Amino acid sequence: MNRAAEAQQAPGRDWRAALAVYRHPRVIGMLFLGFAAGLPLLLTGGTFTAWLRDLGVELASIGFLSWVGMAYSIKVLWAPIVDRMALPILTRVLGRRRAWMLLAQGTIMLGLGGIALTDPVENLWLVALWAVLTAFGAATQDIAIDAYRIEAVSQERQGAMAAAYVFGYRVALLTAGAGALHIAALGSWSLSYGAMAALMLVGVICTLIVREPEVAPRDVATAQLEERVVHYINNTADTGLWRDFKAWFIGAVICPFVDFWQRFGRIALVVIAFIAVFRISDIFMGVMANPFYLDLGFTKDEIANIAAAFGLAMTLAGAALGGLLVVRFGIMRMLIATAILAPLTNLTFSWLATLGPETYGLVFAIMADNLSGGMAISVFIAYLSSLTNSAYTATQYALFSSIMTLPGQFLAGFTGVLAEHIGWVWFFASSALIGIPTILLALALMRWANPDHMRQPGRNGEVHGSPQAESSS
Repeated sequence: MNRAAEAQQAPGRDWRAALAVYRHPRVIGMLFLGFAAGLPLLLTGGTFTAWLRDLGVELASIGFLSWVGMAYSIKVLWAPIVDRMALPILTRVLGRRRAWMLLAQGTIMLGLGGIALTDPVENLWLVALWAVLTAFGAATQDIAIDAYRIEAVSQERQGAMAAAYVFGYRVALLTAGAGALHIAALGSWSLSYGAMAALMLVGVICTLIVREPEVAPRDVATAQLEERVVHYINNTADTGLWRDFKAWFIGAVICPFVDFWQRFGRIALVVIAFIAVFRISDIFMGVMANPFYLDLGFTKDEIANIAAAFGLAMTLAGAALGGLLVVRFGIMRMLIATAILAPLTNLTFSWLATLGPETYGLVFAIMADNLSGGMAISVFIAYLSSLTNSAYTATQYALFSSIMTLPGQFLAGFTGVLAEHIGWVWFFASSALIGIPTILLALALMRWANPDHMRQPGRNGEVHGSPQAESSS
């Protein structure tokens, strides 16, 4: 069975067999890799700016330094290098994915250690340099971990891998946020960043323990595509370094995009549109969530305990449930279910706006929204993973993840103006309405996503792999 058909159909496992997916060694390992991926985010973001302001750095400088986070948005630019370039010694010893993971983790540790040892009041430029190094190391680690996650297990386990990744990632955010602030309060900011650098050893150790994924051979169409590249290069007059660069660029950058369009044909634009709008509803309302709680009359303690702590628990529970349901019912069914649930649960906040600052109302709204949000994250990551070709995993997934957030982030800039003009009840109702295109596109994809409309490449553990090969860590 090819991957398109597999993505549609329910694997048909019972609940006990479905739960067993979380005992898979590589799923367990993804907890620790998710932690390593999430740890640097706030250390160059919210925690970083809190440290700078605490030391009296000017707001203008802090604002400019927020651009450090752009590394995550533009990682698609160097994803082809991570996909294709072999690292001296490391690739031979560890393999393609683990080599880049280890290099990125070492870069992050170096950057965080540099921040810990530098005084931003005296040498702000040097702190900025260390922060940029950390952010680029973190974005590169994301590329490598995403590629490893997709290639390491079969399609039906992708939901569980995504759930484990989300769990580790969220724990890391808590560690790099509240944990780093507590260490700074008890000791110093230098101690806090030094401790965070040491915690990156979690990722290093996991990278050294896990095994490199066994990637299936190129399928026929991919081989033919790259043979055309070779034929073109052999018939050009280019020589030397320019010829080598041209061959690499076409193979690493152009081929991943051509491959995607060849495989999906006429529905490629539908797939891209669906990726772009899937999270719009959540991103749109999420920006205004905390201002809404405060306007409604909830205290900061209530927001911290219910919206933050309880909300985190519900997100993690939702992510785990989403991974389980993908194994039980398949990706496409769950994709439609979460496409419906995400905007529907936004209406609980419209209800809360009419109810007022009642604790039970906030608990119910947070439970509904974060459970569905956690499920949606796991299911959507599994879906994006199913779209990639193992020959271009890192490049294609980096592209998809960039498309996933950009429209929502753009529209989120107008949410404050909209809330002021129409009020909270209709604001959250409108955030639900903008989820309707997502539902329609999901239904269209379920109808069209079959072998007659697309060609999907094989993946380890599906066509070419075996369960025995996957059971190793």
